[in-house]
Amino acid sequence: MNRLLPLVLSLAPLAAQNAPQQDPMPPTAATEPDPFLWLEDVGGDRALAWVRERNAASQQAIAETELFRTNNARILSILDSDARIPFVGKHGTHYYNLWQDAANPRGLWRRTTLAEYRKEAPNWEVVLDLDALGKAEGENWVWHGAQFLEPENTRCLLSLSRGGADADVVREFDVERRAFVEGGFTLPEAKSSVAWRDRDAVFVATDFGPGSLTSSGYPRIVKLWRRGTPLAEAETVFEGLESDVYVGASHDHTKGFERDVVFRGVTFYTNRVALWRDGELVWLDKPDSANASLHREWLLLELREDWQIGTRRYFAGSLLATKLADFLAGSREFDMLFVPDERSSLAGFSPTRHHILLNVLDNVRNRVSVLTHRDGEWHSAPLPGLPEFGTIGASAIDAEESDDYFLTITDYLTPTSLHLGTVGGGTPEPLKSLPGFFDTTGLEVSQREATSKDGTRIPYFQVGRKDLPRDGTNPTLLYGYGGFEVSMTPGYSAGVGACWLEKGGVFVVANIRGGGEFGPRWHQAALKQHRNKAYEDFAAVAQDLIAQKITSREHLGIQGGSNGGLLMGNMLTTYPELFDAVVCQVPLLDMRRYHRLLAGASWMGEYGDPDDPAQWQWLQRYSPYHNLRADGTYPKVLFTTSTRDDRVHPGHARKMMARMMEQGHAALYYENIEGGHGGAADNKQAAFMAALGNTVLWQELE
Repeated sequence: MNRLLPLVLSLAPLAAQNAPQQDPMPPTAATEPDPFLWLEDVGGDRALAWVRERNAASQQAIAETELFRTNNARILSILDSDARIPFVGKHGTHYYNLWQDAANPRGLWRRTTLAEYRKEAPNWEVVLDLDALGKAEGENWVWHGAQFLEPENTRCLLSLSRGGADADVVREFDVERRAFVEGGFTLPEAKSSVAWRDRDAVFVATDFGPGSLTSSGYPRIVKLWRRGTPLAEAETVFEGLESDVYVGASHDHTKGFERDVVFRGVTFYTNRVALWRDGELVWLDKPDSANASLHREWLLLELREDWQIGTRRYFAGSLLATKLADFLAGSREFDMLFVPDERSSLAGFSPTRHHILLNVLDNVRNRVSVLTHRDGEWHSAPLPGLPEFGTIGASAIDAEESDDYFLTITDYLTPTSLHLGTVGGGTPEPLKSLPGFFDTTGLEVSQREATSKDGTRIPYFQVGRKDLPRDGTNPTLLYGYGGFEVSMTPGYSAGVGACWLEKGGVFVVANIRGGGEFGPRWHQAALKQHRNKAYEDFAAVAQDLIAQKITSREHLGIQGGSNGGLLMGNMLTTYPELFDAVVCQVPLLDMRRYHRLLAGASWMGEYGDPDDPAQWQWLQRYSPYHNLRADGTYPKVLFTTSTRDDRVHPGHARKMMARMMEQGHAALYYENIEGGHGGAADNKQAAFMAALGNTVLWQELE
């Protein structure tokens, strides 16, 4: 399948981190001067000295405690365990995996055969040792993936990041010789998009110099670069506008359906797609808000808004299919593969050679079916061997060659398992499973609902002891995200189990608006000026937990990262009376300047434009940095971020911490030097960061 909507990653060049962002505010939206602007200077001596002081204080308060040492050791043992599932991707006849453990912190990129992979202890062939490479080259390389040249699968474009930042270096690699290709395709550090067209040409969207990036920091120009020629001489395929989010191009290598595709991300939620034929662009006449995918002869459209065609209406959240050739010829007749209702949404789909695996969330529970086009119609049948409860992922292994698929099954208390199936081949074969990393004796999962301020029912999952006392004393961790149409579904977290559930804590996940649990409408209900709905929903879940005497304010803590960090910031400033501890990770917090920091401009479709005075009127209501009050009473908070996060600027967390200190509020701060937006570059760093949060929460809430 050629999926035409790639995941939007970090959007600004890494060099943008090295200078403070001090552009003036427009005179129509005057704000008070920002005394902590200097903390936006990511690598500045003064800013880093401040970071080191904050880190030292947090080290002393948290990392030198016995509880932290216990948590850290437990989490690291889980992350480094040989019993983890080595998830793989198939390229040619081999199955590839990146494996990180104590001996290989940056990872071994390795491969095996399916026959070996079926074994309990497969024989792996090491293709690239990232630790050895980093040592030899004097770099702290972090793996960012490999794109194979199809169909031969002997060459790939490796993406390597310094310290985990989104920006990476691209280098051509020969997997048979296990060596980089001398004189091969190579791109310097940037937030590039590359794709093979054939063995001697690649599509490249990168930083070509001044004027080549969008205001979001993504490439706005895509070129075709032929082997042996300078990048400066590459043929321009398409130029987007500076106001776009990004552009890119790819080649569909499916035999009999080869084609070049250009993608233009107009905003985060709107896009345009074209076929590039003989140097000409043929744009698909689809709604800009619809996401398009190509699979063999089929065009598949995911609708984010209702679409009226003549007398026929297709509803937001639906999945439509038609023959691409018919569509290009002017036909607008679609088959409806999925239509949502009030409590269901499209979780995803994955075409195999002859079928489509359709994954639906039904009241936040996965249901997977097989769609088959036969005798001019689509037929649906349930995928066999699935549990009634849990999060299920189904993905084709090689959509061009077979109907084989991988199936992952997980929930809060059931260790994740991996299965291999063939459509029409009966119950999938168990391949791998995690061991029980924590004791689940006496624990149960329940799904409950809270009622938000406007009467909307908000589902949430609760994990805790079956005999939980209803006396308000249970240490409870409430987690949420609520943005970008991301769904919070059940998953096995050994760290949460080991450091929280085993100790008698309660773990709760809120399915608030802004997410994708009930499709585009659930997401759009909390966009821009309606952002408060997400925060009201989260508060409603907290209030319900207190009303049910699961916990109380003194024993209730919350955690979230990125957009979830913005959620935490708003809970801190708007609902401080509900919580006793907050862990706020890699957050957005200054909504006055977020669009001027790194990738922020690309998210204006989610939050709004602070430079528009009318939009700033409601944006400022959920800008935590502007809503802290010296006379406020706030729960204990830990802010964490990464110096190498070139997606959400570390200045957000830095400035929020500085303002809390200025106002005399208790808070802790820790900034990892590496790790990018994920906050950690290897297992040791990941364990340390996770242990910080778990320790603070348990110390405050027990």
